[in-house]
Amino acid sequence: MSESTHDGPVAVSPRPSPDDGLTAAELAAKYGLSVSGARPAIPAYVRQLWNRRHFIVAFSRAKLAAQYSQAKLGQLWQVVTPLLNALVYYLIFGLILNAGRGLPKDVYIPFLVTGVFVFTFTQTSVMSGVRAISGNLGLVRALHFPRASLPISFALQQLQQLLVSMVVLFVVVMVFGSRPSLSWLLIVPALLLQFAFNTGLALIMARAGAHTPDLAQLMPFVTRTWMYASGVMFSIPAMLEGRPGWIADVLQWNPAAVYMDLIRFALIDGYGSENLPPHVWAVALGWAVVILAGGFVYFWKAEERYGRG
Repeated sequence: MSESTHDGPVAVSPRPSPDDGLTAAELAAKYGLSVSGARPAIPAYVRQLWNRRHFIVAFSRAKLAAQYSQAKLGQLWQVVTPLLNALVYYLIFGLILNAGRGLPKDVYIPFLVTGVFVFTFTQTSVMSGVRAISGNLGLVRALHFPRASLPISFALQQLQQLLVSMVVLFVVVMVFGSRPSLSWLLIVPALLLQFAFNTGLALIMARAGAHTPDLAQLMPFVTRTWMYASGVMFSIPAMLEGRPGWIADVLQWNPAAVYMDLIRFALIDGYGSENLPPHVWAVALGWAVVILAGGFVYFWKAEERYGRG
């Protein structure tokens, strides 16, 4: 820059910018800029999730409707699949291996069907959680939204599927002598606690599966082992009679067994409180709170890394 005078042009230095000397972080703060996809604080993240609640519900319903869209029986498979599993388990474990010992036949069959339905809720929540991020990378990379929406939506999808199946479960338990009573109302808090636990587990598995896709191949073996250890096909106290008591305690206090036993106790007239571990409601609440809170924080810590790389 220059100015002319009678003595000729005189050089004038440019005025200094008010941004001179500021670091990149200071410039970003000054002009209100933020890193794309940066992780918000937990309170802000929770508010974002609440603002996306309609998306979470709609996405879960769409996934549920599409799940069996290619099958001729359609949504009936939501009920037929766990019923067929229960039939197979009854033939193998109930008739051949006598896994129902300690329980009358009119109790064992609804005991088994309830266990299959309730454990399937947790099992499918885990499996869908593993693929929640890795199976939806196009959506994750195209849109900005709190990524926890996906595993939460998948857990909600599995809850909706269970609620449809519960109609058949009610019929089964009534065929074998149980009748609706006030104890059936206990199903509501039991399912809410299980849903909270499953959601936390889905969040944990979503982060793990996002960075280790091979986990989806391993988890069926893990969940199958978990099922055999949770008393889906047999009464844990009856099967372990004569063994050290701590073994039965460990198996009964595992969360899958806790939620199954609560719903069995609520539904089946012949399944009394003597079949439940001590302080079962406190244990159920503890599992739900610890896994949901821990899973949420664990997932949130990697929020800015999902869909990258």
